[in-house]
Amino acid sequence: MKKHLEYRRINVYYSDFGEGPCIVLLHGYLESGEIWSSFVKQFPKSFRFIIPDLPGHGKSGCWGKMHSMDDLARAVHSILQAEGIGKVFLAGHSMGGYVTMAYAALFPEKLLAYSLVHSTPFADTREKKEMRDREISLVMCGKKRQIILVNIPKAFSMDNLERMSGEVEQAKQIAVENPDKGVIALLNGMKERHDLTRVLQNPDLPLLLIGGIKDNYIPIEVFEKLVKLAPHATVLRLEESGHMGFMEEPERVSRAIIEMLQITLE
Repeated sequence: MKKHLEYRRINVYYSDFGEGPCIVLLHGYLESGEIWSSFVKQFPKSFRFIIPDLPGHGKSGCWGKMHSMDDLARAVHSILQAEGIGKVFLAGHSMGGYVTMAYAALFPEKLLAYSLVHSTPFADTREKKEMRDREISLVMCGKKRQIILVNIPKAFSMDNLERMSGEVEQAKQIAVENPDKGVIALLNGMKERHDLTRVLQNPDLPLLLIGGIKDNYIPIEVFEKLVKLAPHATVLRLEESGHMGFMEEPERVSRAIIEMLQITLE
């Protein structure tokens, strides 16, 4: 069921379906909740899903020139409060992982467990901030499509591009539909986020780390650094995936989430 609520004077849209333990899925930059549409079909009907369009993307509104990761986490929290949902399993892809880390810092008591899906707790490096500034300039010049044509195919493993041409085109279409001002607000928010390694290292929060061996955005050596920083974490290495493992190897990712949920609910 499609729903919405008001947060900071804008409408935040989300999907809510199923019954059982609740899984919240947070999409990445240039995505929307629609990106999870095929992935959720991997799950049995014994789970409830909350899948937002994070403010600035999808159908959700935009409140300013910067959407901080903390504010996005609070928007997600407002949904869970409105729905009267207790603890959840929270999984965030890429930028959604940054929001997940912010949520884990702000509302740890609301988490059964959480997962970083091709994401990190680190702040942007100087080089990364400069890259985001270049993308902001391109969007302001009306060249968002240029970013999409480069970023989306790069997100998939080169070995999967032909096999997954339909999924690549779907991701491009979702990206095109995101409003320019929302893209800029999220780029500014990612650029200004803080390092949350201390949260990642909290052994009291069950954590699932998911990384792609062929990820062009988060090299495997960076993923292995995460694994060392969080020895308590459950780890899933996807040998055939780039940055989009939930699309490239959905069965393995869904199974890992289900198994972790079963452990935390015992």
